[in-house]
Amino acid sequence: MNSNDERAEAAPTAPEGVTRRIALQVLGAAAALPMLESLSVHEAAAQPARGAVPTGGPPMASSSQQVSLLSGPRGTASDPDLLRPKKDWPRKLNALELTTLAALCDMIIPADEHSPSASAVGAPAYINEHVSAPLDSNARDLVRVRGGVSWLNLESDKRFGRPFAKLTQGEKTQICDDICYVPKAKPEFSAGARFFSLVRNLTATAFYTTDEGMKDVGYVGNVALPKWELPPTAVLKQLGLL
Repeated sequence: MNSNDERAEAAPTAPEGVTRRIALQVLGAAAALPMLESLSVHEAAAQPARGAVPTGGPPMASSSQQVSLLSGPRGTASDPDLLRPKKDWPRKLNALELTTLAALCDMIIPADEHSPSASAVGAPAYINEHVSAPLDSNARDLVRVRGGVSWLNLESDKRFGRPFAKLTQGEKTQICDDICYVPKAKPEFSAGARFFSLVRNLTATAFYTTDEGMKDVGYVGNVALPKWELPPTAVLKQLGLL
């Protein structure tokens, strides 16, 4: 089990009345398948991660979403400079896998009146960068993500006769409800739940390190102040600093 899983499994369930987006804001602030239509599992694995999205398989929602699958927030533990990334490596997820991930990312952080969805700001591309990095831990994540995407599409086809990206919102929710929390997942969904846990953490990391995500969470750092002022006296007293 990796650290992402441990953090996700240790986190308590959101109390009643707290939305999934708010719970994720806290997280961000603190830190051969029939459903693949004409493409078999072996063919999908052999396709390059870069390049044009193929005409077969689940369609993208828009041209802007197609772009977001290939570009997004940069920076990993090996390349922490988001503004001037220097390290790079070939991306290993193919277009159909990214399409499925985009649909799942948007179930985790959907668009609302305050901000765009996770896929719109490039979360799938960030996940692709992470799992493609030449590190043993990232290689394990690649296996989990690639296997999880296959499982997700297989489960979608089993239940509804379509790949995950083509399901309705309600149908996607039914599957996500079974895998959204590792400790409560049924044995037959345990692998899917570990996959979801990893993707949820990576999606939150991707989203809340973008300008849109920082604005959504209310982060006000990285702004020059005209002058320095101490916090209000009432706040210092509340913190026990006076």
